[in-house]
Amino acid sequence: MDTSASGPRWAIATPHTAATEAGAAAFERGGSAIDAALAAAVTLAVVYPHMCGVGGDLFAVVRRPGHEGGDLVAVNSSGRAPLAADPEQLRQEHGDVMPLRGPAPITVPGAVAGWETLHRLGARLPWASFFEAPAVLAHDGAEMPASLGEWLAEDDARALFEPDPGMASVFYPESAPVPVGARFANPALGRTLEALGVGGAEALYRGPVGAAYVEGLRATGAPMTTDDLAAHEALILSPLNGPFRDVHVAVAPPNSQGYSLLQILAAAERLELDPDPHGPDAGTLARTFLVGLRDVQRHLADPDRMTTHVSTLLDDGHLAALCEEIRGTLTIGAAPRKPSGDTIALVTADADGHAVSLIQSLFHGFGSGILEPTTGIVAHDRGGCFTLAPDLPNSFTPGALPLHTLLPAVLTGRQGLAGVAGTMGGYQQAQIDTHTIVRTFALGQTPGEAVTAPRWIVEDLPTDGSAPKVFAEADVPAVAIASIEAAGFDVHPVGVLDEEVGHAHLIRAGAGVLEAGSDPRADGGALAG
Repeated sequence: MDTSASGPRWAIATPHTAATEAGAAAFERGGSAIDAALAAAVTLAVVYPHMCGVGGDLFAVVRRPGHEGGDLVAVNSSGRAPLAADPEQLRQEHGDVMPLRGPAPITVPGAVAGWETLHRLGARLPWASFFEAPAVLAHDGAEMPASLGEWLAEDDARALFEPDPGMASVFYPESAPVPVGARFANPALGRTLEALGVGGAEALYRGPVGAAYVEGLRATGAPMTTDDLAAHEALILSPLNGPFRDVHVAVAPPNSQGYSLLQILAAAERLELDPDPHGPDAGTLARTFLVGLRDVQRHLADPDRMTTHVSTLLDDGHLAALCEEIRGTLTIGAAPRKPSGDTIALVTADADGHAVSLIQSLFHGFGSGILEPTTGIVAHDRGGCFTLAPDLPNSFTPGALPLHTLLPAVLTGRQGLAGVAGTMGGYQQAQIDTHTIVRTFALGQTPGEAVTAPRWIVEDLPTDGSAPKVFAEADVPAVAIASIEAAGFDVHPVGVLDEEVGHAHLIRAGAGVLEAGSDPRADGGALAG
């Protein structure tokens, strides 16, 4: 979906219509892009509970009008591993691979502290106002979207989630999945949102909501404590920046994988590629994506534990080495498997120059698969991004931050704000953002055209001896498919407008224009007014 207006005052794109409408309402009440992002983010915690919520993490890049055309900051509100976690016991049970479900991968939730930090960065509307409508929606029930309802009815999903009492009470009442179009309510989450509206983030991190949440998690075997919650801090950091054509791209620093997007765009320029993902250089672009994935796996971790500083990963010498790797013989890698990760991205901007790219996530669908019934909070499984292999920067360690896939981005140009980008898609987020940024800022497409265009992505975590796999939508042009296959990839077709290739959202700004595009692979939309 693509939308623009003559001299618009604001623009927003999210993966759910209720969230888009909530953000638009915040704009109409006099809020800025920060207010709209908050309204949409809290709403998504109710209507997209499989992808994000109070129990997940948050990253954002925020632009505020200021000196030299605008002040850019990154918000990192990702949570640490519990201090009482026992990595050695997990190694004995699981080898080197972190489990993705159950209590083991639950880390401290950062989303709520991220919301409060965003509010302090320049919101105009009262904090409590962002929680009133979502709390009512949680009590009364939101409509079950088709993609979620159909998934909940599958045997695999039922086997994962129905045994959990909290999940069963909300999504499998009377031992049957909530059907598509019916309403699913989570009154406990409604009470939690009410408490957050009154008591702020303190209610979770040092108050009664957090105490109840921890008590429920510990009953499942999770080692989380109230001290772990109380120690959480959302960080305000300087973004990383890199050029692409006539714009500069600002991303969150580690433990976000944001630097990978800057590497990919820089390598495409250094290699003088035709960056069109549908063009004859698609195979070399796929190699660039694969090399970027491998660099993330080699280096990214808690920034205090990384052995190579991110500045080195973006310097001329390292970029030259990556380009040589791209040009060289393709190393055989991974067994075929689909990318994973359930996340939401939303983008907002206003005519005053405020902009927000916000991404919040549970990681996999419904995260750990545990819905704490007293608070209604779904606990994420972000600890699944750790490795259990010892003595590595990203090894599972009590108190450490995990490698993080969330990758918000804001683009600026000579005239100020140029764009806002974000996507869901796990380890493929840098690839998906490359698709949309190239289409808009190199090929001249509108945001709606850019996010709707057929996409392909390279799979993650290459480990075993078969050809690296590319997942390509069925309408990707033949010239691109031939180039990708010639570059040594095994192309696996998926459907047209398939969410396996992410939910991307994009705003283009400049010269009195604000245009927003929302991915038709999601359930959302874009509005400008």
